[in-house]
Amino acid sequence: MILACSSLKKSFQGIDLLKDITFKIEEHDKLAIIGVNGAGKTTLLRILCNEESYDSGDIFCSKDTSIGYLSQHNTLDTSLSIYDALLDVFTPLIKKEKRLRDLEQMMTNTHDLELIMKEYDQLSYEFDRDGGYTYQSQIKGVLKGLGFDEKTWDMNIGILSGGQKTRISLGRLLLLKPRLLLLDEPTNHLDVDSIEWLESYLKSYPHAIIMVSHDRYFIDQVTNQILEIENGKSSLYKCSYQQYATIKKHNREVEMKHYVDNQKEMKRMQESIDRLKSYNREKQVKRAESKEKALEKMEKVDRPDALPSAMKIQFQPLVESGYDVLKVKDLSMAFEQPLFENINFEIKRQERVALIGPNGIGKTTLFQILLGNLVQKSGKIKLGSKIMVGYYDQEHTSLSFNKTIFQEISDAYPQMNNTEIRSACASFQFKGDDVFKTMDVLSGGERGRVVLMKLLLSKCNFLVLDEPTNHLDIESKEVLEDALLSFDGTILFISHDRYFINKLSTKIVEMTPHGAHTYSGNYTTYLDRKTEVKIEKEKNISYIEQKKSQSELRKQQNQIKKVEQQISDLEKQIEKYNQSLHLEEILNDYQKYNEIIKQLDETNQQLESLLEVWESLQI
Repeated sequence: MILACSSLKKSFQGIDLLKDITFKIEEHDKLAIIGVNGAGKTTLLRILCNEESYDSGDIFCSKDTSIGYLSQHNTLDTSLSIYDALLDVFTPLIKKEKRLRDLEQMMTNTHDLELIMKEYDQLSYEFDRDGGYTYQSQIKGVLKGLGFDEKTWDMNIGILSGGQKTRISLGRLLLLKPRLLLLDEPTNHLDVDSIEWLESYLKSYPHAIIMVSHDRYFIDQVTNQILEIENGKSSLYKCSYQQYATIKKHNREVEMKHYVDNQKEMKRMQESIDRLKSYNREKQVKRAESKEKALEKMEKVDRPDALPSAMKIQFQPLVESGYDVLKVKDLSMAFEQPLFENINFEIKRQERVALIGPNGIGKTTLFQILLGNLVQKSGKIKLGSKIMVGYYDQEHTSLSFNKTIFQEISDAYPQMNNTEIRSACASFQFKGDDVFKTMDVLSGGERGRVVLMKLLLSKCNFLVLDEPTNHLDIESKEVLEDALLSFDGTILFISHDRYFINKLSTKIVEMTPHGAHTYSGNYTTYLDRKTEVKIEKEKNISYIEQKKSQSELRKQQNQIKKVEQQISDLEKQIEKYNQSLHLEEILNDYQKYNEIIKQLDETNQQLESLLEVWESLQI
């Protein structure tokens, strides 16, 4: 066991944040902590690495467990270059390397060769064991994986952005390889390529990981367990996020049914007791007393903890746009250096288009050209008829930080009365005196909700969204997804959230420095098509290699079909179990219910293993 928490509790100013956190981590476990904003996820990480105290409970940590923590705030030596900041991790190794060179020199000028050779042999063993011959390639691999081009490695950390500094802090941690890696939103500030590289790195990470993340796709790729914090209490799920969401919904329904049935039975018994007592006869009074004793002994089912309130939002345009919404023709842009060129794509009414590409490629710049805030170097952008554009700005620059939430909405929509403004605010979870909070005291997620509210009230028919899920917790993301899926207008959006892209997009436009490629469908379809393109490029290999490749591909496809059939069978079995859990005779028989839950858990584990096999066959 690496680490265990038992009944952990933490309060702030007399208010319980964490009430009962219990879990344990074994070697190689990879655990995702999820929960709404403010649930205490970051606080728990800070407690685990001794940056925060706790009120009661126990934390057990093995003596040889080294802990590395990536917080949302980094503390780097700003005098170092990017490369030297990572090289600094290997200072003990570099000292050993220098000592080895010194010993080699001493060998030619001393008579105490035996003592020198003894030290040299021991140091050589330690140097090799600790990666002395690979540390420079490790540094280069991590820097490239995290999106740092080689020509930037000599740049001073002091001039970098906060996001770049966070990536450097993450790189240092990965190179340190602590036995327990604590990561707080590790995918923030990473583009899709870097996230995919990090996924691959963490999947093969040799030790334990605990991470807080709102990236559901990332959670599914990396972790094998989910720790949910809800109302201060923890629940452990040994499954994927998608499976967790299904189980959570089902368990909530079952818990509520048991509670309601229990309340009905208690009410029925109490009414019977009251009726018998009203007769005021000895025989009926004795029966009432007997029933009262039975009621006292009856097992009381506690009401399930109330879930935090979710946003309730819906986008509906005021007017319908024309069929042709947007045409981008031969668009290019440059500042001091060329940024992009030859960008071509079209958007039709009711399409939901994801604009993707690496950080710095110019996606937000393209949005600013579309909005008229920047002028392109060449090419054209043409909007269709009856287009009303609504823009979500990831930097929230449309907000005035000295205004309250109420003032922000009132000034933007002066035709709205106080009741209408409060109703709109309430639908975005700003209730009571919350509406009088100024922008400067709101969290990033809260500001994002204000921008989304203004967007909703605009009744536009073409939503242009720049990272709309940033700072939102998972539940809020899912509410936003459902609202956008029911939107009757058109959407063009930038996002690094692949789960969000996969669920929302009907088309993907991939930007490169020298053009754009359009793919119909969602993110999964895009990845499949990219794989097909890769295969097509490999057709230039020699005839013999080609035949061999085709044979291996057929074999792989046959394996995939076999595994897919097994997956389909397991999914059908899981569906049968889930259906049986809704049957009255099962719900009223705890023994049968628990037996099916056990079988469901075992089948889900088999499915998870097969899905891992299936994923490995896709490579």
